[in-house]
Amino acid sequence: MSDQSIPDGVERRPFDGETELATRGSPVYGEPTAGDWRAWDPGRSKLGGMLELGFDTGLAGGETVLYLGAASGTTVSHVADFAGPTYAVEFAPRPTRDLLDAAADRDRLFPLLKDARKPRTYAHVVESDVDAIIQDVASRGQADVAVRNARFLADDGRLLLAIKARSEDATASPEAVFEEALDRLRDAYEVLETDRLDRFHEDHLGVVATPR
Repeated sequence: MSDQSIPDGVERRPFDGETELATRGSPVYGEPTAGDWRAWDPGRSKLGGMLELGFDTGLAGGETVLYLGAASGTTVSHVADFAGPTYAVEFAPRPTRDLLDAAADRDRLFPLLKDARKPRTYAHVVESDVDAIIQDVASRGQADVAVRNARFLADDGRLLLAIKARSEDATASPEAVFEEALDRLRDAYEVLETDRLDRFHEDHLGVVATPR
């Protein structure tokens, strides 16, 4: 991949003889560390996989981010290490407790125990015109979630979406699932780039889009 696609605050660093993407921050999920740096495992992070595969994410570092599907904080903690204010939406209480731990020493990470399908419930908290929406929601209606949250994205912002085919329809072909999801996305977005993430995440499609 071209390292030109890596945001400021993300570097390639050596860990146990291997060179890996890394951010500077406290460890969250047992990842290797070296000094202030911690490895970013693309096998446990859709966005990490997109960066490793050379997606043009538009991320430069320092941007305001709305992260949908934050879970226990694996990826969003890396994002908060290099981005600006990072709003982390997670629906399930148990992973949110871990997310709170990840946010304890990250003053730019703001966990929200909310349903990403109901953006009105956090519209009073999240800034309008965020620079990026990063989404990893493993449920049906993934494209619909992205469309509903387009209200928060700046006109020149980026949606960085990972679509999990099996969460939409375990019986349909991934290609059919992806095409249907992209059709729904086009109600609110111009799709700039797509590629399969199978090197790191089987039956996932990475998507970069911008508001229409």
